Amino acid sequence: MAITRRVLGQAKRAVQEVRQGIKRATTALGQVMVEGLAQHLEDVSALTRRVLAQTQARVLEGNTHFQDKLLSLFETGTEAIRKGKAAKPTEFGKLVKIQEAEHQVVTDYAVYPERPTDQSLLLPAIEQHKAVFDRAPELLADDDGFFSAENEQWAQDAGVRNVAIPNKQTRSPARWAFQRERWFKRAQRWRVGCEGRISVLKRRHGLFRCRYKGSAGMERWVGLGVMANNLLAIARVTTQ
Repeated sequence: MAITRRVLGQAKRAVQEVRQGIKRATTALGQVMVEGLAQHLEDVSALTRRVLAQTQARVLEGNTHFQDKLLSLFETGTEAIRKGKAAKPTEFGKLVKIQEAEHQVVTDYAVYPERPTDQSLLLPAIEQHKAVFDRAPELLADDDGFFSAENEQWAQDAGVRNVAIPNKQTRSPARWAFQRERWFKRAQRWRVGCEGRISVLKRRHGLFRCRYKGSAGMERWVGLGVMANNLLAIARVTTQ
């Protein structure tokens, strides 16, 4: 940390010398480049100070709940996403919503700047479906993270005929009997099949790793992957 602070001091002096005109290029174009590099050095220095502050708090002071953690100097919006998987309990990146209809066609996607709760995504997804198809879906299937009594009621009020969101915390025999009905179990099997769409988007269409920079680049990258998926899915349906 002491070495890093000394490097930050050198960077600060270099930026000040450019700002004061002490260090100048011999051409106008060169001067533009020098000033751009000085601005980049100033930006990286600010990020490095954040890293020093969180290192001081987390490593030396034991504060593991440090707010506004910086996880990458190059992709500053990166978040730690904890899913509780045994093999990979924590992943780094951004939460992406994939909304699928029949024939493996993705009807909507979104890259969220901050991770929302699953429950908050349900109603906007229904409204987006209505905007695309001019009607509510006949069937809505999600995992238990999307369940709440309010969400279930709101989905029905929005015009969804069959809502298949399991409530795994319930102790009601009537609720468990409802979730064992054939249509409900069939809907959940279809939902599990949709998990394969995420795998295909990652493996075949590049969503495992974004190769563009910044949040706008990530949205563009995900959009291109979705377009590639949909072109193949539509081609399969139209050639059957």
